[in-house]
This record gives sequence, structure tokens and C-alpha cells, in this order.
Amino acid sequence: MRSTLPTFNEVWQRQFRTRVLKQMQCFPPESTLLIGCSGGMDSMLLLHVLSALYPQKIRAIYIDHQLQDSSAAWGAFVSAQCAARGIDCVIEKVDVQSGNLEQQAREARYQAYLKHRQAHEILVLAHHQQDQAETLILRLLSGAGVAGLSAMKILDVRGQLSIWRPLLDVSREQICQWATQLKVEHIEDPSNLDTHYDRAWCRRELWPLLQSRYAKMQQAFARTSYLMQDADDILQQVLAQDLSACGSDGVLDLQVFAQLSAARQRQLLSAWMKGQDSYRPHFEMVQRLFNEVIHAKIDAQAALHWNQYYYVRYQQQLFRLSAAEYLAEKNQSAATVVHLQLSLNQKINLLSGSYQVAPAQIGLSHCLLGKVLNVTQRQGGEKIHLYARVGAWPLKKALQEAQIFPWQRYTIQILSIDNVMLGVFTPKGFWLAQSDYCEVGGWQPNLSS
Repeated sequence: MRSTLPTFNEVWQRQFRTRVLKQMQCFPPESTLLIGCSGGMDSMLLLHVLSALYPQKIRAIYIDHQLQDSSAAWGAFVSAQCAARGIDCVIEKVDVQSGNLEQQAREARYQAYLKHRQAHEILVLAHHQQDQAETLILRLLSGAGVAGLSAMKILDVRGQLSIWRPLLDVSREQICQWATQLKVEHIEDPSNLDTHYDRAWCRRELWPLLQSRYAKMQQAFARTSYLMQDADDILQQVLAQDLSACGSDGVLDLQVFAQLSAARQRQLLSAWMKGQDSYRPHFEMVQRLFNEVIHAKIDAQAALHWNQYYYVRYQQQLFRLSAAEYLAEKNQSAATVVHLQLSLNQKINLLSGSYQVAPAQIGLSHCLLGKVLNVTQRQGGEKIHLYARVGAWPLKKALQEAQIFPWQRYTIQILSIDNVMLGVFTPKGFWLAQSDYCEVGGWQPNLSS
């Protein structure tokens, strides 16, 4: 009986070649192609097809994860196949970190792609329709939202990396037939049969069971992923509007945030926490941010740590701080007195930033230049009489009024001579204190960075 699947030549003429050419028009005319080749049937078929279509515009890359004894031999096979077609091939060894092996291998692979990607080069991957369906199933089982259920895109831009998957609409059955007709040589990775891995389990155990009941399951899952991509595009537009209204990548205004619906609040927090990383936080982590930080008592010094960042609330604002910034005070060595002898135009580096001594309309007396001045860290309880203000008031209150955040206050340093406060170095600049050393045409340290 003649197969109902179209032959490769028919598909090439009627569908595949036209679709590939149309998709290529989405890229700048100077674009070239970097094909990710594992040596398997899918990627070797892709190499065969694109080498015929764009012989002068492609090269290949094989990522050796070093997880199997045969991985180096597979790299040699890919290299030989490329050489036979006159295609340059890069072989890159990577070290896969411990943890979720599939996820860590994927991360190492994409880092290698970024390393070798050249200007105007598009990464081409051989994911097909069954890969798409498996991805959607696995993400559904992990509790993914709209973005996760969007699965893979035919054209996907991730920062500096543009990814093209020309086989994503092609079934696994068609790929097998085409590869057989064209006598495409390939290798078989035994890990694809190891059901210890989630994807192999899905393919060998779950897939046949579901397909026995739902014959068109593969196409249905693919359609669902496209619908989710549309939904995700709409959601991203709403998120961009909400983020613009509520703040920025580093801070959210909780008063504006509170006016959003509960659903939009959850989505905005999830996307905001993700930032530039690959994955959003789990639903439970977003809920913890609500419970432990946003809804904590007003006087609570609450902070949530997730994925190398700390999330802290201060005066109706929610901040996203790097670990280095949030833990800087704890990592600071014991306070010491710094002795300075200053001159005009001199640059000094202090905890709150870099300063340059410069003439000022109102400033410190020139008689202090060249003398030994003391710089000490704030201990708490100090009072300051700011220049042109009436009376002294607690330094802590001045810091609060200036909205200098608690995690920055370890950088506060006091400039003095003979127990006379001359001013205070802060992340927002130098504050001149009222003293007998203030004069017209004096000098001040100006914060430069």
C-alpha cells in the first residue's frame, strides 16, 4: 500500500521549500545560519536540507556534553558529514553542572551557542512537532503558565540570540520518511531510550498511551502552543503597561500596584521577579512575596531571597536588590577612622561613592585644605545641623527624609575635625553641616559616581 505521507520532493515543491524561504525573509539579508547538530536524525536531515538550499550561508556546531563515552565519536561523525558537504563545523566541549541534568545540559548548550554565534548569525535547531507536543506536556505537568505553555516558537529572539526552528510544523513520521528517502546518515543517542529522563519517559511511556486514545494528539498540542503564544503576546503587552505604571525593573510602587486586579498583580510580580532570567518563579514563591514582604507589618524588616536577588519593601515601595547590594553591610569590615588631607580637585573614594574636591559658592574654609580630617562611619544617635537649616535634628530622620534606603545606610560617613562635624557623605552626595568652618567661596566634595 502506498504511504499517505507526501514524499520529500513533493513537500519540498509544495510546502516546505516555500515556507522556509518565506521565514528566511524575516531575517536581515546579511544573515547566515548556525545549525545545531547533535548527529541525530532530525539535525542531520536539517543539515542536508539547508546545505542544498543555502550552501554558502551555513555552518554547524556540535556540543559535546561529555556525558557519554561516545560523545566525542559523535562529534567526529558530525564533523565528517559537514566536511563532505563543504560546511565549516565547530565542536565545543561543555561542562554540565549538577542538579537537573536535562535543564543544566540545555543551559550549557545555549551558553556555547552564544559563545560561538557570529554577528548576523541565526541559530537553527531541528525541533519538530512531536518535540513541541512533548515540551507542552512536560510544562503542563510542572504547573507552567501561559508563557510556559507557549512552548517553542518557529522564530524566537532571546536577547542577542535569534533562533529559527524550520521543522517545528513537521511531524516526526515525515522526518523519518524523508531521512530514509534521502539516505541521511545519523547516530542514535541511547539516552533517548532512558526513561530516567523526563523527555524520554514522556516519549516512550506516556506518548503511546495518550496517542492510542487521541490519534491527532500531536497536532492538537501544537495548535494549543500557538494559541498560548497569541495569549502570551497579549499578556506581555499588558505587563509592559502595568510595569510602566508601577515602576521599573528595580522598584515597584505598591500604591499603584494595589489598584491592579489580583490576577494582574500575580502576573506582574512573576514577570518582574523573572527579570532577564530564563524562568519565572514558581507560583508558591510569588505567593510568599505577597505574604512575607508586601503584606508584612509596616515596621517589619522583611526580605525574600530568590534566585540571587532580595525583595525588600520600604515606604510603600518594593525593591529588587542584587545579593551584593543587599548584603554589602554584612560583608563590610569593622568600622575604622579614615584620615584625609585634601586639596582642590583631589579625588577620594568612600563607601558612598567617588568624590572630587571642588570650589563651591558656600562650602568649607580653605584653611582646612592640607589639614588632617577624620572620616568615621555613622554609629547611630548622631544629630546634624545642616547648613541653612534651623537647629540640629537626628541624622536618622534626615536620612529617612532623603529616602536613603536602610540597606545603603552603612555607607554614611561623617567628616570632622577636632570633634566638629563638617558634613556627611551619603549616597546622594555630601551634606554640609553648619559650623564655624562654613564660608562663602569655600569648597565641597562633589559626588561624581
